[in-house]
Amino acid sequence: MDAPSITVSRRPSGVARGVVRMLVLIAILGIVLYPLVWMVGTSLKSQPEIASNTGLLPEEFTPRNYTDGWNHFDVSFARFFLNSTMVALLTVVGNAFSCLVAAYAFARLRFPMRGFWFAIMIGTLLLPQHVLTVPQYILFKQFGWVGGDWPYVPLLVPQFLATEAFFVFLMVQFMRGIPRELDEAAKIDGASPFGIFRYVILPLSRPALVTTAIFSFIWTWNEFFRQLVYLSDLKDYTLPVAMTLFIDSSGQSSIGPMFAMSVLSLLPVFLFFVAFQRMLVEGINTSGLKG
Repeated sequence: MDAPSITVSRRPSGVARGVVRMLVLIAILGIVLYPLVWMVGTSLKSQPEIASNTGLLPEEFTPRNYTDGWNHFDVSFARFFLNSTMVALLTVVGNAFSCLVAAYAFARLRFPMRGFWFAIMIGTLLLPQHVLTVPQYILFKQFGWVGGDWPYVPLLVPQFLATEAFFVFLMVQFMRGIPRELDEAAKIDGASPFGIFRYVILPLSRPALVTTAIFSFIWTWNEFFRQLVYLSDLKDYTLPVAMTLFIDSSGQSSIGPMFAMSVLSLLPVFLFFVAFQRMLVEGINTSGLKG
């Protein structure tokens, strides 16, 4: 009598699935990094080769693009780096402080028409920034902030007044996940609303603060339009505005130095993100404490 046949189902092994997943991730990574690699390669090409060679690697390395770009203007490019760093860091401080205070008021305090004012704040997210540019410029002009001795005032003062509704909303949603029992316990110990904010809310809001700081830095570092509107003197330019000067009105351009300075301008954002990426992921994933 013949023995019964046993059918063995063949399924892809875990190793095979892992290899396929790895190949897919590598392909996606290559697509994402291709523009960056191309920009780095172009920054090392000569001016004629940029127009003729569309490949990733230059046929003849031209590192002088970096020195030419650094000294291309009457003002050293280091000044533009310093201006961008100052504006970005002050914006981070302003957004983190003002948005945290505003979020604490909306999330924890009770005051008349709180829901109405919160809805108005959320409604400002629907307004394009360009719609507000003209009335803001007229207002700041009347205040004497435009064209003054320190031209960065119109760029920085609004950041200290909780005008970034996105960050306020982010922190409000985070604070709503913090148990109110902690507030009640602090009240029993005699803490005032400011004491609750200082010793309860502020330490627990660290992930939301880090998220706000990272996005504020990156967005401000790359911002172009508002800085172009308010900055008129070459020595006050930030990096995004200074990049436009490589192409003049006559059509003459310095593409190689421009790409070289673009590569350098990416380094602070890259290093800032790498240094705080773990905190950024924590801030996005954390929804507060669970009671």
